[in-house]
Amino acid sequence: MTDEVDHLVAAWRRERPDLDVTPLEVLSRVSRLARHLDLARRAAFNAVGLETWEFDVLAALRRAGDPYTLSPGQLGGQTLVTSGTMTNRVDRLESRGLVRRERDPADRRGVSVVLTDEGKREVDSALTDLLERERAILASLPVARQHALAASLRTLVSEFDAADSQSSG
Repeated sequence: MTDEVDHLVAAWRRERPDLDVTPLEVLSRVSRLARHLDLARRAAFNAVGLETWEFDVLAALRRAGDPYTLSPGQLGGQTLVTSGTMTNRVDRLESRGLVRRERDPADRRGVSVVLTDEGKREVDSALTDLLERERAILASLPVARQHALAASLRTLVSEFDAADSQSSG
């Protein structure tokens, strides 16, 4: 079985035999897969009327567990956006009835963002659809190979995650 990356790599090897283009065999496929995943994510979120950023905020609140509340700073940290951007996002989600702001009982100056029942329904629906689409993307790999791929990708990504946490801490 060959794919577009095989053709790309063969062309580079022909045109630049002086270069080791082996990284392209893995990373070009990862890049192509990322594009397919992005399309699947957008389709899943659009099916319930969410933008990707909206899903990210709602999902962070949903993962927090009952009572589905986080501070704006915690949300910004989990979604990797600035406090100003998060304020705008919370405003927009609040106007749609997907989240609400509440005073933090432990800090009268503080505010918590709370996932509403409607927000919970929308994020749950989007996640269900997304997982179906992601299963379809992975369907050609047996489960054991999916686990092996996940382990290999974890090894690669962990170095970047460690560097990110050191630079932000």
